[in-house]
Amino acid sequence: MCRWLAYSGTPILLDSILYRPKHSLIDQSLHSKLGVETTNGDGFGVGWYGSHTDTPAVVRDIGPAWSNRNLREIAGHVRSPLFFAHIRASTGSSVQETNCHPFRHGRWMWMHNGAIEGFDRIRRDLALAVDPELFLSVEGSTDSELMFYLALTFGLERDPPDAVARMAGLVERVGREHGVAFPLQMTVAVTDGRRLWAFRYSTRKASRSLFYSTRVETLRSLHPDVAFLREISDGTRLIVSEPLGDLPGAWNEVPESRYGVVRPEGDVMHRFAPRAA
Repeated sequence: MCRWLAYSGTPILLDSILYRPKHSLIDQSLHSKLGVETTNGDGFGVGWYGSHTDTPAVVRDIGPAWSNRNLREIAGHVRSPLFFAHIRASTGSSVQETNCHPFRHGRWMWMHNGAIEGFDRIRRDLALAVDPELFLSVEGSTDSELMFYLALTFGLERDPPDAVARMAGLVERVGREHGVAFPLQMTVAVTDGRRLWAFRYSTRKASRSLFYSTRVETLRSLHPDVAFLREISDGTRLIVSEPLGDLPGAWNEVPESRYGVVRPEGDVMHRFAPRAA
């Protein structure tokens, strides 16, 4: 499986969230505590939004994140209000740049931890459900990227929760038609550069770990001596595969079969269930 983080809020250097925390994503690439694998070294990717364009920049590589000098260089110089970062542990697909997350289409970014069970058996049926024009943009061979393009096919740009629910419904239906009892395992983050959605769901109802940060004003009252909390806005939020540190009260588990939305007008969380495509 994989580990990922999504940040939304006050513009900061990528280094602040990627390297500096005690149990940073870089540390998790070698010493994951909650993942299926301890080591996540089958590639990495980071994506961010600048002020001059609506489309995100994405940098990906097939090597491990912990030793990549270019990633360290970028992290110390790139500042943004919205970051995606992902470290990969392959579930079977090739270790190649086009299979590294996050995936991008237009102004949208997507990253995933989990797997489609029996993907080799149902991949063709799922691929045929992708809009033909969108299918031209598929570059890699992962279930994660195909999930993204299915969600785009089902209207991600209009209604992200509905599109992801329809994608999940299709995966489960096709999987069961091919004899797969528990087809889907996912934590997903998706953004258009302004809002951020995060989903936690699995057919087994035993999903991979996912956490969100406590509201900043609450953390300031609990930890008035932490300088980082004085530098960020009340609307700043982190969503992570596993906590970046052990600051008391900082992290909350996303409940099973839920999705959350981080947006300027306030955060909300709802139940999530697949639906017929």
